[in-house]
Amino acid sequence: MRVITGIARGTKLKTIETMLTRPTMDRVKESLFNILQDKIKDSIVLDLFAGSGALGIEALSRGAKKAYFCDKNSEAIKVIKENLNKTKLYDKSVIFNSDYLLAMKKIREKLSIIFLDPPYKLNLAVNATKELIKLNLITKDSLIIIETDEIKKTINELQKIERIEIIDTRKYGRAYLIFIKERGNK
Repeated sequence: MRVITGIARGTKLKTIETMLTRPTMDRVKESLFNILQDKIKDSIVLDLFAGSGALGIEALSRGAKKAYFCDKNSEAIKVIKENLNKTKLYDKSVIFNSDYLLAMKKIREKLSIIFLDPPYKLNLAVNATKELIKLNLITKDSLIIIETDEIKKTINELQKIERIEIIDTRKYGRAYLIFIKERGNK
């Protein structure tokens, strides 16, 4: 896994090997950031369930102003810190080694882009989306991106959340990306 472009382009990132983490494949990451390219500059990013931190690091490399990283696995946090040091992007980062709900309560600013890539079988992305709304961490311009392999179940649950709408879905092998904004704000 590597940083695709930007100031840390080509830097190889360390990953964590466990059954609960599943790095976003480079081709999925590249497609995702091609979609996001106009939204990255000066954005505030949240990489929840961060694993190696690859999504937040890619955003920082491409010009995001700041990235929050959260993972409750202390090994993942160690890898994120190593990757941030290796890419020289540590000074633009805030790292939480805690449960995602506790971490989100510590954020005191509006988020531009939120990456929700929890372990597939735990279905935490819908709960995290609800919490983002409850904590008032998103604006009409915020974009939430969920990676899942359970597209029907996830979409059914997301459609029950009144304030958001699904604006796009993309399939990459087994993985699906779901793009969400506040309702009425495409």
